[in-house]
Amino acid sequence: MTEHEHVRVAVIGSGFGGLGAAVRLRREGVTDFVVLERADSVGGTWRDNSYPGCACDVPSHLYSFSFAPNPDWPRTFSGQEHIRAYLEHVADVFRLRSHLRFNSEVKMMTWDAEKLRWGIETSSGFLTADVVVSATGPLSDPKIPDIPGIDTFPGKVFHSARWDHDYDLRGKRVAMIGTGASAIQIVPSIQPDVDRLTLFQRTPPWVMPRVDRAISGAERWLHRQLPFTTQARRGLLWGIRELQVQAFTKRPNELGMVEQLAKRNMARAVKDPALRAKLTPDYRIGCKRILLSNTYYPALTRPNVDVVASGLAEIDGSTLVAADGSTAEVDAIVFGTGFHVTDMPIAERVVGAEGKTLAEAWRTGMKSLRGATAAGFPNWMTIIGPNTGLGNSSMILMIESQLNYMADFVRQLDVLGARAALDARPRAVDAWNHKVQERMERTVWNTGGCNSWYLDANGVNTTVWPGTTSEFRTATRRVDLGEYEVLRAPEPASESAAESATEPATESASSSRTKNTRKKKAEAGA
Repeated sequence: MTEHEHVRVAVIGSGFGGLGAAVRLRREGVTDFVVLERADSVGGTWRDNSYPGCACDVPSHLYSFSFAPNPDWPRTFSGQEHIRAYLEHVADVFRLRSHLRFNSEVKMMTWDAEKLRWGIETSSGFLTADVVVSATGPLSDPKIPDIPGIDTFPGKVFHSARWDHDYDLRGKRVAMIGTGASAIQIVPSIQPDVDRLTLFQRTPPWVMPRVDRAISGAERWLHRQLPFTTQARRGLLWGIRELQVQAFTKRPNELGMVEQLAKRNMARAVKDPALRAKLTPDYRIGCKRILLSNTYYPALTRPNVDVVASGLAEIDGSTLVAADGSTAEVDAIVFGTGFHVTDMPIAERVVGAEGKTLAEAWRTGMKSLRGATAAGFPNWMTIIGPNTGLGNSSMILMIESQLNYMADFVRQLDVLGARAALDARPRAVDAWNHKVQERMERTVWNTGGCNSWYLDANGVNTTVWPGTTSEFRTATRRVDLGEYEVLRAPEPASESAAESATEPATESASSSRTKNTRKKKAEAGA
């Protein structure tokens, strides 16, 4: 980028949220924007997560943009490589390449209250922007727990989202830390190759069968020839998940039947009663994300796999010690311990109108207006913000709703004029969050008896949306200016003086034109 470049909109990140924002801006006629990306290619979490077995647990036709349907998905649940290729395709088809700024990690964003713009320092230069759309996503910065003695470990250590493809796990003794969505895909993928695999399980997940299959050539041909069939398939997948929401948000006890299905799924693969006991959760299904796999349970029954029903407590050289005292000698440690979701590092790099960071403003918990804007941070928006996550459907649906809100936000600024900005009113933010948390009280995520990554350090669920995607789309369809304070920049002194000097002449000319018009009308009437 050129030094001191100024753009109308700066988008941070080039995953689904960032590329979606770029497409929507172009469709709104806004071409003066850049997409700042810290890596050297697009893809976001689907670029960073390339571990063995990486795939999506949402059906392919629902895990794609409605405005960019893909008739050629190879499987009902697509793998990482296909999703990343799809995002590269979106960047090409919608002509986004010229807007992309790779290797441009945002170091700091600071609001200029006089000029009503953001100053953005990146690893490749400095620029300013009228509006910032932060699409860094909650699954972008890996979280590795601070385990005592980890610095004494002589072997290889890496996180699932930073997989070291140069390190060969074959014949190694490997420890898998965590039992989340990544771990249940990694375990069966590496189990046949390693000498020994020790799974440190702090909390067992509920695992349902993964109804995955190859999409036939005939189906793909049909979707290419008759695009409405792709839309119908997507609509059916969406509708089924909308009907499921009530059980998660209002009637968690109805999920008991689903638990029985999950237990049968486990019993079919795991015959050992002792191992089944270790793998059976003690919380309501749905409290943590329900995982899908046909290979996880079978892998845990193999002779070279040990399940430690306890979290990792400390490391002493190559010896890993669990909280229950059991030990394991390993050559490599793979952390599948999630991400900084409720304490996103990007918040430390956003300095608002009062000179404090977004992290400081969110010290007691993340809060935003309609999952998008924060009080004290004018013309700043986030995609996949607080309480926009889902427990049973596709995040692309939520992203597209937020893109609607972003588009109207920019339209409102255009109407207000170049010297205006919008800042969410604190009372509007508080009212929105009070309503969200009130609805959250009866959901399975709050009542299911688990401690999930949906909860922040204070035990508040600042992650999940407690309703249907339809409800969220309605809530974010338009920007309500009553929820915002309109900020105005002072006119530059020189311009004001010049305008004052020309004002009488302008009024005089206008007056003269009016008199001439009246005279002509009078003559015409005569």
